[in-house]
Amino acid sequence: MEPASETFNPWTVVNVVFHHLAAQGLHPTLGGVDPGAPAAELLRALGIEPAAEGDRQVGENVQRHLAEIRAAVFGNSDGDGDSR
Repeated sequence: MEPASETFNPWTVVNVVFHHLAAQGLHPTLGGVDPGAPAAELLRALGIEPAAEGDRQVGENVQRHLAEIRAAVFGNSDGDGDSR
């Protein structure tokens, strides 16, 4: 079985780079050109699929945590005795 591809939101890349540049004393501005497309291309170049829903691993962790909360509050509803 092949592992699921890694995904990441390109706008998160834009946000990280923007804040990094500002922390270095530079004055980045958004306007005129959409930085999302180049950020998506950078992710592809790094072997990561751009996805609006963001990081697949974070989403899976959130779903797993929500399942644990549901099991703790409502009990196990899947009938197999496993709360995950």
